[in-house]
Amino acid sequence: MGKEASKAKCIALLTSGGDCPGLNAVIRGVAKPALHKYGMKVLGIQNGFRGLVENKFITLTDAQVSGILTKGGTILGTSRDKPKKMKMGEQFLDMTRVAGENLQRMQVDCVVCLGGGGTQKNALHLWKKTGIPVITIPKTIDNDVYHTDITFGFDTAMTTATEALDRLHTTATSHQRIMVCEIMGHNAGWLTLGAGIAGGADVILIPEIPYSYECIAESLKERRRMGKNFSIVALAEGAMAQDEVDWEKTEKKGVFVGKDSLDIPLINRVAQNLTELTNIESRVTTLGHILRGGTPSATDRLLSTQMGVTAARLCAEGQYNVMVAYKNSHCTPVPLTEVAGKKKVVPQTHPWITAARMTGTCLGD
Repeated sequence: MGKEASKAKCIALLTSGGDCPGLNAVIRGVAKPALHKYGMKVLGIQNGFRGLVENKFITLTDAQVSGILTKGGTILGTSRDKPKKMKMGEQFLDMTRVAGENLQRMQVDCVVCLGGGGTQKNALHLWKKTGIPVITIPKTIDNDVYHTDITFGFDTAMTTATEALDRLHTTATSHQRIMVCEIMGHNAGWLTLGAGIAGGADVILIPEIPYSYECIAESLKERRRMGKNFSIVALAEGAMAQDEVDWEKTEKKGVFVGKDSLDIPLINRVAQNLTELTNIESRVTTLGHILRGGTPSATDRLLSTQMGVTAARLCAEGQYNVMVAYKNSHCTPVPLTEVAGKKKVVPQTHPWITAARMTGTCLGD
């Protein structure tokens, strides 16, 4: 079968921000059709935007992207560096011009950037300052990128968190304790809420709903009165109690902002307060970076592949400066200007919130 015409002759891929399951599947999803269907040259940029500034390009071949669908991490490496404020030696410098010069020297027609909220902003900045087109693909286990129903990596992380909650049930039951499990997600509650519901958590605390310790304690004591001698608390890393909210800053920003004077780590504050209020022994578990590792789930492999091939098609068609969003079971381009700088948080009316409340889960309010 002959190759189709492509407006882009050479594209470059980079992965930015934290790693997550599905990055390699996306790299494969972009590279295979770009190479075989559209006849593009495909370059890989090592270690994110820092590699772009340091001119670390490699040529991606079919052999290099074969067999990576199931692998976690990223074959290109990643970093959290920003072109406009990159640490060079002892100082931070704007290296955007250098990044643009490197891309022009390599004759790159479009940069495909795989990353989360920060990457959307960095890619937009790169395009606006250099004029070099970009396409982004939304990656994060937090699922908080705006204008897409889901991000790749989220399903795998939610499955891992759910399995952890499943395992905590047995030790909680054996020792008749409160088990508090802290789950990643930054300032969005998608991961904790989804895993909490799927894992049967008795209490789910997310950033979008400031909680009352008294409310949680009463819920836990009611479980005891009903003969249930253990409880599981799924705690989002960005959650906060009502008296820990800086209401003045919150009113200005439109999202809940915590006070600066909180010295004790979140999970320890929660466990300590619940033990004191219920007189029930508590134990804590922080899942941390384990949620970002490992092989991607089948759902994430499918999503990553769909997003990757869509990005390749958009490059061929010359539809640049967009993010590949997933909406209503289809991949569709969304202007990057409508995405960058915005965050998708859990709305109070979301069906998951309703489902949690309807099944008797305490959300702390």
